[in-house]
Amino acid sequence: MVGERVDGQRHGTVRDAGPPDGARRRPASDPTGRLLTGGAALLCAVVAVVAGLATTHGDRVGVVLPLVVVVGLAVGVLALTRFAAYVLLMLAVRSCVDLFKLSGPTAGRADAGAAPRALDPSTILAVLFLLAAGLWLAAQLRERGRLRGSPLGVALLLVGATSLVSALGAAQPVPSALEALRIGTVVVMFVVLEQLMPDLPAIRRFLLAAYASLALALGYTAVLALLGDPPAEVKGDFTRISGPFSQSTTFGRYLMFMVIFGFGVHRYLARRLRIALGVLLAASLVFLLLTNTRSAILGAALGLVVVALLHRSRRLLVALCLVAVAGAALLPTVAQRFGQLADSTAVGGGPTGNTLAWRVDYWSEIVSLANRNPVTGIGPNMTKFEADEAKKPHNDFLRAYVETGLLGLLAYLAMMVLCLHAGWTALRRAPPGTLGRGIAVGFLGCAVAFVAVSAASNVISNVVTLWYFAAFAAAANAIARGVPAGADRVVAPAAPTAVGRGIG
Repeated sequence: MVGERVDGQRHGTVRDAGPPDGARRRPASDPTGRLLTGGAALLCAVVAVVAGLATTHGDRVGVVLPLVVVVGLAVGVLALTRFAAYVLLMLAVRSCVDLFKLSGPTAGRADAGAAPRALDPSTILAVLFLLAAGLWLAAQLRERGRLRGSPLGVALLLVGATSLVSALGAAQPVPSALEALRIGTVVVMFVVLEQLMPDLPAIRRFLLAAYASLALALGYTAVLALLGDPPAEVKGDFTRISGPFSQSTTFGRYLMFMVIFGFGVHRYLARRLRIALGVLLAASLVFLLLTNTRSAILGAALGLVVVALLHRSRRLLVALCLVAVAGAALLPTVAQRFGQLADSTAVGGGPTGNTLAWRVDYWSEIVSLANRNPVTGIGPNMTKFEADEAKKPHNDFLRAYVETGLLGLLAYLAMMVLCLHAGWTALRRAPPGTLGRGIAVGFLGCAVAFVAVSAASNVISNVVTLWYFAAFAAAANAIARGVPAGADRVVAPAAPTAVGRGIG
C-alpha cells in the first residue's frame, strides 16, 4: 500500500512499513482448524454416500436421518456458541421441519412401515433444544444469581411438571413421555424467551423470526400450488391444504395465531414492513380458509374481532365481514364444511360428519377414564390408546383432567387465566401509538382464540403452533412487566400525530 505523508512540507512518497517484497510470511497453519475442516468434509462425504445408497433402495429414513444428524451437529455448535442466534433460527425454520417427518401423520402413533416417532427430526430438535436451553439457563442462573420470571412462567412450568409426573404412571410410558417432552419444549421456549427479551429491540428480532417462518411456510405452499401439486390431504369429501405440516388442522391453527397477532401489530410497523406483512396476512387468510379447519377459522374470526375492538377499527370489522362473504361465495367447500354442523343425520367423528355432535358424545365416554387415577391422570397422549374409538379428546380442558388429573387441570386453567391476564396487563401499560400496544392487542386476541378453540380441539397437541404462541406470550409478558414502549412510536392510521419507528 502506498501513501503520501506531509509534515508542514512535502517529503515525498513513503511506503508503509512492512517486510520486503517476496519476504512476506504465510500465516502459521492451525492444526485444530485443519482437523475440524477435514472431519467435516469426511462426515459430509459419508452422509452423501449413505443418503445416495438409501435413495437407490427407496429408504426415506436412510436419506433423511443422516442429513438430520449433520444439521443437528451444526445447530448444536450454534446453540453452544451463540444461543440467541440459535433460538432465532429455531423460530424461523420450525414451521418447515415437519416436511422431513419420518413417522406417520397421526401424533403418537406411527403408520405401518413408518419410522418410530423418536427418529423424527422434530423430536431430535426438541431434545437438542431442551439440552441446549438447560445448559444456557444454568449458565445464566450462575452468572446472574436468578432468572427473570413471571406468574405465567410458573403456570407453564406446572403444566410441564404435571405432564411429566403423569407420564411416569402411564400404561404406555414411551409415547406418553414423548408427549410430555414435546409439551416441555413449549414451556422451556417461553422461559428462554423471557430471558432473551429484555427490551424492544430484542422483541423485534424474535417477532421477525416468527414471521420469517410464516414467509417460508406460505412460500412453500404457494410454490407447490403453482406447480399444480399443492400440499394437501383428502378427508372424506374435502381436500384440505396442509402446507408444510403433516395435517391441515395444524396448518390452520398456526395460521390462526399468525393472522391474529399480525393484525395486532400491523399498524405499528415501519412502512416497508407494513406492506410485507400485509401481503403475508392476505395470503394467510386465503390458505386458512383452504385448510377447512372450522375451529381455526372461527378462532381467527373471534381473535380478529377482539383486535378490531381494541384498535377501535371499523375497517377491520368490515374487512372481516367481506372476507367471510367472499370465502363462502368463492370457496363453496368452506360453506359446505360449516353446513355439516346443522346436519343432524351426519353425526360422526369421521372427516365429513357432524363432528360437533360426535364430540359431545365422545366427551361423555372418555371422562370416566380419569376415575382410574383422578389426581395425576392416565398420562399425556393416553386417551387415544385407552378409548374405544382411539381418538384424542378434542377438548383440551377435558384432556388436561383425563390425562394429567386434577393437578394438571388446575395448572392448565391457571395458564389460561394468566395468558389473558398478561395480555390485559400489557394493554394497560403500553402507551397508545406504540409497538408495545400492538403486541398487547395481538396477544390478547391470540389468548382469547386459544381459550375458545381449546374447548373443542386438541390445541395442546400442536406443539409447533404453541412455540409461536409462546413467543407472542413472552413478548406481551415483557410489555406487561414494564419494558419501555414509548420510544417506538410510529405513524399509525388511527393516530397520525404519533411519530417514531416500529420494527425495522
